Amino acid sequence: MKNKILLSIVIILLPIAVISFLHKETNFNLSKKEEKELPLVKNYTLKVLNPDETITEMDLEEYVIGVVAGEMPASFEKEALKAQAVASRTYAMYKKSLNNEYDVMTTTADQVYLNQNQMQEKWQDEYSKYYNKIKEAVEETKNMVVKHDNQVIKSYYFAMSNGYTEDAINVFKEKQDYLVSVESEGENEISANVIKTIMISKTEFCNKLGINCFNIEIKDINYSASGRINSLIINNQSFSGVEVRNLLNLRSTDFVINIKDNDTLEITTNGYGHGVGMSQYGADAMAKSGASYDQILTHYYKDTEVTEI
Repeated sequence: MKNKILLSIVIILLPIAVISFLHKETNFNLSKKEEKELPLVKNYTLKVLNPDETITEMDLEEYVIGVVAGEMPASFEKEALKAQAVASRTYAMYKKSLNNEYDVMTTTADQVYLNQNQMQEKWQDEYSKYYNKIKEAVEETKNMVVKHDNQVIKSYYFAMSNGYTEDAINVFKEKQDYLVSVESEGENEISANVIKTIMISKTEFCNKLGINCFNIEIKDINYSASGRINSLIINNQSFSGVEVRNLLNLRSTDFVINIKDNDTLEITTNGYGHGVGMSQYGADAMAKSGASYDQILTHYYKDTEVTEI
């Protein structure tokens, strides 16, 4: 009788044990999560020289937001803004690598930086729209830079081209394999301001160039492969195209000077800026055609890669 009772207890408890065992195993499998090692995202700071000559430390990404706001129209395509963010970040990190007293200035001497008050003044009622658009472009490219031979580059950029960018040797007298002339299409289609004509008096022209103004003779014009003026002679005085552009405050070194009469000259320029590196309007044209920000950057900076700092 006792054996029958024990056997009954064993029979009753055996399914409970099995169910309990299976229940524990199932719970274990459900609670087990695949652990993924998250990448370490570093935050970088810059020493920024302010207009009042003070130096402040600023988060790199905050700085990039202010630079994109100051350097590129916020109405541009998102991929163009992302390309600008990476180019601006790259330039800042290049300057940081020089280990000077400060890394960057907030003016055209380096990159124009706008604080939030200046952004609000610039965009007025569209401040929130444009700020958030630029902030997203910066956040989506956080810590991304352009490198050549595993080194951050001098990521020069400018407003708009004449259809080609310029070789750095012709502007900055330095040779960089990644800063060579490339085609830049589509800018005429998105902007009516690529070609501009100004009138200047003969007296102002001569005074700014520091030449004799009895008669104006322009000769021996030498062009670069991009169609910009490398050098020319005006009244037997030699000038580089860059010198004439700076002295006359022209938009580009792709210029044509026509003497209209005894008192007036007509100067027509094509493009805007020094012409080296990324064309901002060209970047927007590429983005409108479906190019991604990294495709834009590797087009304008030859033999480079877009990668993390």
